[in-house]
Amino acid sequence: MRRLEEKKWRIVTEESIRKYCEWLSNCEKSVGTIEKYRYYLLQFRNYTRERNVDQGIVLMWKHYLRSRFAPVTVNGALSAINGYFKFYHWEDCGVRFIKIGVSPFCQESRELSKEEYQRLVEAAINRGNERLSLLIQTICSSGIRISELVYVTVEAVQKGKAEVDCKGRVRTVLLTKQLCVMLLEYAKRRGITEGTIFITRNGNALDRSNIWREMKALGAEAGVEKDKIFPHNLRHLFAKTYYAAEKDISKLADILGHSDVNTTRIYTRESGNRHRMQLENLGLLVTAYNRISILL
Repeated sequence: MRRLEEKKWRIVTEESIRKYCEWLSNCEKSVGTIEKYRYYLLQFRNYTRERNVDQGIVLMWKHYLRSRFAPVTVNGALSAINGYFKFYHWEDCGVRFIKIGVSPFCQESRELSKEEYQRLVEAAINRGNERLSLLIQTICSSGIRISELVYVTVEAVQKGKAEVDCKGRVRTVLLTKQLCVMLLEYAKRRGITEGTIFITRNGNALDRSNIWREMKALGAEAGVEKDKIFPHNLRHLFAKTYYAAEKDISKLADILGHSDVNTTRIYTRESGNRHRMQLENLGLLVTAYNRISILL
């Protein structure tokens, strides 16, 4: 009887979300993860409209998300609410993730080329946005995550390396000599003598949403599709460029801070169009033999 009564009053509230996110923080989850989970939980709360939560309503929300978003996005939302349910012992409300087949190719429509990256940097410079141009170059030349930019400090640049703490793991991110010179000159002009280099006028670390918005605004001037313009794509470009030069995926995994090399493989995928060109260059297709057409 008591168990039935507990199920009856399963209401998602802002206070319950706050407590869950506070617990995630105590578990040393990254700020980015906590913000993402908070966003999805608030979306779920708005969907339920203070109705009692059971697996039925969660499945309805899952169906709603699937009709509007990519499977990866849906699974991100499900991860947030399943974790919330586990925290409050509502495990019977949990639902399964969408099974996603791993494609050996990346989406060509979202693949940022080196030329497009260079045009984005030039567009930022032409706009007089030196901070954005350096931020884009810092991410792309080091493979650092946008959430890790706070570790790019004056002290780190002076040493030529940043000690990054992400998800409880500390790794060293090397910064090229040329980048260090550029960043130190920028910091000197801005009067930044210590701490994080990429800050607002008030001295606060840049917000990822502001960075995202500033980058998107460069699209038209740079001649780059907006779907390709997002900070994490710069990290992907770094990974593909490094792998093309070194062919060392284990070393690349260490540089990117991946505990699983399979995650790194996602970063090194090429577009299907590029793979098709590689196949055509093999010269293994026989178009005619003794005047008889052959289909392979």
